[in-house]
Amino acid sequence: MARGKLITIEGLDGAGKTTLAVGLADALRRQGVEAQVLREPGGVRVAELIRDLVKAPDLAVGARSEALLYAAARAQLVDEALQPLLARGVCVLLDRFVDSSLAYQGAGRGLGLAAVREINDFATGGLTPDLTLLLIVDPALGRERSVGRGTPPDRLELEPDAFFSRIADAYRELADAQPERIKTIDASQPPESVLAAALAAVGELV
Repeated sequence: MARGKLITIEGLDGAGKTTLAVGLADALRRQGVEAQVLREPGGVRVAELIRDLVKAPDLAVGARSEALLYAAARAQLVDEALQPLLARGVCVLLDRFVDSSLAYQGAGRGLGLAAVREINDFATGGLTPDLTLLLIVDPALGRERSVGRGTPPDRLELEPDAFFSRIADAYRELADAQPERIKTIDASQPPESVLAAALAAVGELV
């Protein structure tokens, strides 16, 4: 059996990652591809518990602790869900992965990309996405969309605009450094246009 593909979806909060993941999974299934959507942090019980902890707006979490918590959730997801699914030939659409930590903790928190990458290489056992779809959105539009959901902001969503500007810059630098893996999509487009661009980027991968 051919090994499955890992497609990660990245971008700022409010970029439309979850909407794209669901739409892309549906489109792939119609093409006869077995696809499953997972999210980070989360996807398995231990990681979901860490998600509740790290996003709680009433907790003060240090930058290094935050990076390690995300890495711990990621390690559990890799061991418990990602590797078994990929071994079964499933195409996994993952809402966030290591690039999120590089952008949010490495750049946003100022920990540095090298340190955060080292932590996550250990956490993932070196697992790398076959393709990453990076949804590019202006930080102000992303925040506007997040507020428009009508749900209380989590701990990271309460950060100032400068935090998200650093993250947006880091994402672009990551894409520039790895154009073969990371494909950028204009997320200011309507959802159907974003989905069409994603399907074109997936191409013959699956």
